[in-house]
Amino acid sequence: MATLSAVLRSPPASVPSAPAGYLPPDIAIARDRRRGRGTLSNVGGRYEPIARIAFDDGWQSLEELPAFATTVSVDSTRKIITRNESPDISFDRSINPYRGCEHGCVYCYARPTHAYLGLSPGLDFESKLFVKPDAPALLEKELSAPNYVPRTIAIGTNTDPYQPIERKYQVMRGILEVLERAGHPVGIVTKSALILRDLDILTRLAERNLVKVALSVTTLDAKLARTMEPRAATPGRRLEALRQMSAAGIPTSVMVAPVIPAINDADIERILDAAAMAGVKGAGYVLLRLPLEVRDLFVEWLKANYPDRADHVMKLIRDMRGGKDYDSTFGARMKGTGPYAWMIGRRFEKACAKLGLNKERAVLTTEHFRSPKPRAEQLSLFG
Repeated sequence: MATLSAVLRSPPASVPSAPAGYLPPDIAIARDRRRGRGTLSNVGGRYEPIARIAFDDGWQSLEELPAFATTVSVDSTRKIITRNESPDISFDRSINPYRGCEHGCVYCYARPTHAYLGLSPGLDFESKLFVKPDAPALLEKELSAPNYVPRTIAIGTNTDPYQPIERKYQVMRGILEVLERAGHPVGIVTKSALILRDLDILTRLAERNLVKVALSVTTLDAKLARTMEPRAATPGRRLEALRQMSAAGIPTSVMVAPVIPAINDADIERILDAAAMAGVKGAGYVLLRLPLEVRDLFVEWLKANYPDRADHVMKLIRDMRGGKDYDSTFGARMKGTGPYAWMIGRRFEKACAKLGLNKERAVLTTEHFRSPKPRAEQLSLFG
């Protein structure tokens, strides 16, 4: 009973702060088609000249559009280590085994990257996924380069390396096997209990001071977690993963990320308490970030799930972003500015001090690094 309408993109006059190419969705995708997904709509990315929106044409057509099933395509990338020079993050290189993420976190700041593929940062991002099966081989090749200088590689900074499809493809495990052979340090961020599958490798890496792991815990409320991040592990399973890794001697941290004012900020102290009881020694937090298409997807989700406080939440966000929905300025984008952001920071620091968190910072070593494919020695002319 639905048909597709193609309309040219143009910013609406009623939204003066809208980014170029912004087109608000007229209607959300039917609930049955997006069951178990995080976002409500699937408007095309900012580079697409035309947006297609489904609507009832009134002709009582028998056509039924299919549900958003997860599909996986091969990403035949030729390089796997990505470099960055951002001054407000602690690493200069990272690996992303997958593009897109089935966890479906509505707030994910990586969603706009799907626009580069001609896909929607909305439902496409969490259902049309890309795997990099050659990642372990590419990593081995790049680590073997004559001029390679080892420093900690971050994994999980864009999309989750332990999202559900990792059970089948095991790209992350292959990457860890290469890093273990090379004696290379790695920092992992995830919100999946699937990381426990690789406890054997992680334990051996930890014995040589080559790994640290952070799990993101946004709330202890299972219902809220399922609404915000529908296919991620429950809060209880994430805490259990932290407990088991801490018991195995793996340096662990909890990330309260993102902190969303008037949605989950009341949980900060409870999350830190629970993580400390699980043996965690470190903690961090990141304020909600709403770059590009994420803003519109989040506002749509907010109005659908929390209509009574949607305006209040957005006002608090703007109060922490200099009056804007988002401020990408280095040094401010992670923590925000203004009185409310200051209060969140002081609450976090006070809770960490009370629990003895962040007394020491895990610093990984590069002393064990060996090229995974040593160059063959040149034969001597004189034997």
